[in-house]
Amino acid sequence: MRYTLFERRKDELILVARVLLMVLFLIFGWSKLTGFSGTIGYMAKAGAPFPALSAVIAVVMELFVGLAIVVGFYTRPLAFLFALYTLGTALIGHHFWTMAGAERAANMINFYKNVSIMGGLLLLCVTGPGKYSIDRK
Repeated sequence: MRYTLFERRKDELILVARVLLMVLFLIFGWSKLTGFSGTIGYMAKAGAPFPALSAVIAVVMELFVGLAIVVGFYTRPLAFLFALYTLGTALIGHHFWTMAGAERAANMINFYKNVSIMGGLLLLCVTGPGKYSIDRK
């Protein structure tokens, strides 16, 4: 009874959650695509394996899989895949345990931000996309 408001608005809240989970990735996925050569350079500098392939994977995941999650297309499996991707980016891109000072602090924040996003993605795997999704059509 005390959670009636949330239950009545569950589908709207899941839609907002999908958008909010992906907005960061959509913005940066687009910038990775439009500045692709710079993305490859960044991947090489970050120590990503096979920088050109890593850049393609990043664009596909962040922009195209991100859009699929926003519209609710194959939401559960793609959210799980995205959680694995987010773990990979945390481990490769934010290895704070090898750093010191301000660099360590900034990367620790980003590492745990990725861990938190993984939590939201795993929750989306369990809840599903809600009523406002292609999956529900």
